[in-house]
Amino acid sequence: MRRFAPPILSGLLIAAALPPWGWWPAALVGVAIWFHRIDDPSPRARFIESLIVGLSWSIPSTLWMFDLTAAGWPVAVLVFSIFVGLVGVVTPAERPIRRAVFPAGVVLAELARWSWPFGGVPLATLAMAEVASPLAPVTRLFGSPFLVMITAVTAVTLADIAKRQRAGLPGAAVVLVAVVAGMIAVANGSNSADRIDVAVVQGGGPQNTRANLCENRTVFERHMAASQLIDQPVDLVLWPENVVNPVPDGESSSLCSEPLLWHSEAADRLTELAADLDAVLVSGWFERSADNLYNENYSIATSPDGTVTGRYDKVRLVPFGEYVPFRSLIESFSGELPARDTRPGTGPAVIDSAVGRLGVAISWEVFFDGRARDAIGNGGQVLLNPTNGSSYWLTILQSQQTASSRLRALETDRWVLQAAPTGFSAIVSPEGDVINRTAISEQNVLYATIDLRDSRTLAVRWGAWPTLLASLAVIAWVWVPVLEAGRLGRWVRSRR
Repeated sequence: MRRFAPPILSGLLIAAALPPWGWWPAALVGVAIWFHRIDDPSPRARFIESLIVGLSWSIPSTLWMFDLTAAGWPVAVLVFSIFVGLVGVVTPAERPIRRAVFPAGVVLAELARWSWPFGGVPLATLAMAEVASPLAPVTRLFGSPFLVMITAVTAVTLADIAKRQRAGLPGAAVVLVAVVAGMIAVANGSNSADRIDVAVVQGGGPQNTRANLCENRTVFERHMAASQLIDQPVDLVLWPENVVNPVPDGESSSLCSEPLLWHSEAADRLTELAADLDAVLVSGWFERSADNLYNENYSIATSPDGTVTGRYDKVRLVPFGEYVPFRSLIESFSGELPARDTRPGTGPAVIDSAVGRLGVAISWEVFFDGRARDAIGNGGQVLLNPTNGSSYWLTILQSQQTASSRLRALETDRWVLQAAPTGFSAIVSPEGDVINRTAISEQNVLYATIDLRDSRTLAVRWGAWPTLLASLAVIAWVWVPVLEAGRLGRWVRSRR
């Protein structure tokens, strides 16, 4: 058991660096221990040690998922841990080149789980752990994967320094150049257009609740009441995801003590609210499709004159929450599944409004850099993240979502406005700083004056491709000759 103590410690240290704990230096120490431990000639031993790192990293930092899907959580944990285990396999032992292969392997492991299964599960990522660290500015260059790479290079350098080896000096130089370049990119990339005053509305209420037809009006009324607290002129008001959850006009239920919220009533009252506030109101809707086969999750912008100027339907859906993979199989294990899947949108992640073009990443989408790139690449001048985390227990997911909003702000050079019904709602500057945030369950309104920006960072233009290709090239440089030599040896032996 002593043999497994260091990899367990390594994974737990990485987890401790993640929100909600946020001790970012712990991840550097944890990754350094991981790198040191896999200097073993046996690929099997390196895989097992790395697998244990992955399990110790992901189990505590994704614990909330058990409440979402008891069947899906262990699958997600195991898949990610296998990816981490493969980092140990590709990292050669007792060779100087391992200092380059290890960071490349970590990047590929992270990118793999950001993409598969179920379209990717980018939770508890190494980038989230370091978004508050001095390394964070490198995100401007090539996005979150580059921050992962620089974090791993930093950890390798620390491991060399701890062993008093000069081999860590090139790594230190790489980190220094990357951070300085990221800071310069921030200074040169800020191209401001107009300034607007914004309000982010949180209606409040209890956490860890499930969707309830009879509670839909209550949730709506909480956000109407919170909007009445707005006591200063604003240009843009943001409501959370799916707090407008009406039923078709005329529908009723004998199970509910209050009348249900009808579609026409919700639309009329939001139109009146936009007029009363003399502001663009972006509200999050969730309702059945006209054909009654699907749900629809979307945000619309309502102008003060009552005109709906744009709509964005959520594209990236939550597995097991908004759609159920292998539904017929999963239904035999769980009775708490959505009655129908949500239909994904197909349009660009923007909404046109009277104050400008608004980029939108609804809830889960903010964890994916590609959705923010879509929003900003299509002209989004600010990034809105209406979300709904009220179904989940603890604050692990909510705090990791705020960290993801910080990453998207850095990558895109945009203000990010995050609105949640019960928390966390937040306003994040283009520098990735949280300038204001609500508490859990409180009813509150956050204010800020923000820039509507037109600039595009390298991260928006190029995305993860430079980091991905560099990582593949490093690993290919090391392993292709090895594999070719193995084939040659087998061919020679077969001719004897």
